[in-house]
Amino acid sequence: MASIFSKIVAGEIPSYKVAEDENYYAFLDISPVAKGHTLVIPKHEVNYIFDLDSEEYAGLWQFARRVAKAMKQVLPCQRIGVAVMGLEVPHAHIHLVPINKESDMNFFKEKLSLPADEMAAIAGKINGQFENGK
Repeated sequence: MASIFSKIVAGEIPSYKVAEDENYYAFLDISPVAKGHTLVIPKHEVNYIFDLDSEEYAGLWQFARRVAKAMKQVLPCQRIGVAVMGLEVPHAHIHLVPINKESDMNFFKEKLSLPADEMAAIAGKINGQFENGK
């Protein structure tokens, strides 16, 4: 059975797309710990990030780096934090979270609930910077 992330890539479930190329996809987390919290995934469904082959693993991190740089340009933050947990959805993914202090990466705090227009605006800003930063 396809993961929810595979359904997002296939367009079966809507997302706030931040960036995309032929192998990878980035979109806003719908339950973010911070405004701009982005998930980066390989389009090829693999459950565990360390089960990706070496080329796809390196490519995922290179893509995530480009997304993080775009995020840093358009979101008010000191850094883009990175987390890989991978238990909540059986599809390899990287969390990119805008942070100003380490506690901003607390995944156990109450999640934000942002209006659709704000999510779309954030995704559009990051995507615009991503596209310009090629």
